[in-house]
Amino acid sequence: MPEYIYCGGLRIDYLITAEGQARLREMGGNALYAAVGARVWSNRVSLLARVGENYPTGWLDALKQHGLDTQGVRVVPGQQDMRTFFAYVDPGTRIDTDPAFHFARIGLPLPEDLSNYVHSTPGQDDPDHYEPLAVQPDDWPRAFDGARALHLSPISIRTQTHLPIRARQAGVAQITADPGERYMVPRLRSHIEGLLHHVDVFLPSEMEVRSLLGNVDLWDAAIKFARHGPRIVVIKAGDQGALVYEREAQRRTHVPSYPARVVDTTGAGDSFCGGFVVGLTETGDAIRAAMYGTVSASFAIEGYGALYVLQASRSDALARLRRLERMI
Repeated sequence: MPEYIYCGGLRIDYLITAEGQARLREMGGNALYAAVGARVWSNRVSLLARVGENYPTGWLDALKQHGLDTQGVRVVPGQQDMRTFFAYVDPGTRIDTDPAFHFARIGLPLPEDLSNYVHSTPGQDDPDHYEPLAVQPDDWPRAFDGARALHLSPISIRTQTHLPIRARQAGVAQITADPGERYMVPRLRSHIEGLLHHVDVFLPSEMEVRSLLGNVDLWDAAIKFARHGPRIVVIKAGDQGALVYEREAQRRTHVPSYPARVVDTTGAGDSFCGGFVVGLTETGDAIRAAMYGTVSASFAIEGYGALYVLQASRSDALARLRRLERMI
């Protein structure tokens, strides 16, 4: 039986690095980055996602070969838009719009694949309708019933508010959610609060918190989120680490980032979530879970593409975990 389910996007990534290099048609997507972050710690990792018929031939087979369960990946009819574009102005500043400008900035023509590209998340902020690649409750495979944990990567807000109900009915013990940046906005605050009622752990980024609540103290924000349901709130703060708030104990803990060599930060937050979910399920300790997540993220930022993370061995991960223990 699958134990850890990662729901979200499987994407085709187009990247301009901070050094001005173009990397085209990389295997990516937040569900995949979360899943490989979990795969560092567990061999029972499954994907729950939708892709179009134009998803590159052989990629699903490659994921299977790397030990990821793909029975929850549904191929929907037609040519679907699975493109994601990122341009790094510097290692800490990422822009996901206007690819023509950024390719011109590095002296390259716009790839034909990116013609008419706007951004990677059209329709995800619509609480009333599913876009074609949004996972729906009916997509849930019976084989996932009784899974230990479901993690919701950024995807349609409608998916994030409806799929947890289906997962609870299926006996899933733990549900975690990482919100999408385009719907962490004041006009959708009531929908975010509705989502919080259905999850055990909420894992927004600092940027998403400020987009929703303004220039608030991050600990105060964590407490506000926790009041609506989740017993743990983790605010991801990039190279500043993570803030972990535990509602019942009213405990606040800062977990620092691991001093890894930074090559590409794409997917780091997703990989953090992937490791966190396994850590929390296996140990029951939110701080140790954040350490698992931090180690997973440290591997993600050291190379390009989601599958780079899988080069890390379990012994590599445990060595980093021990070093991180000494840092806290």
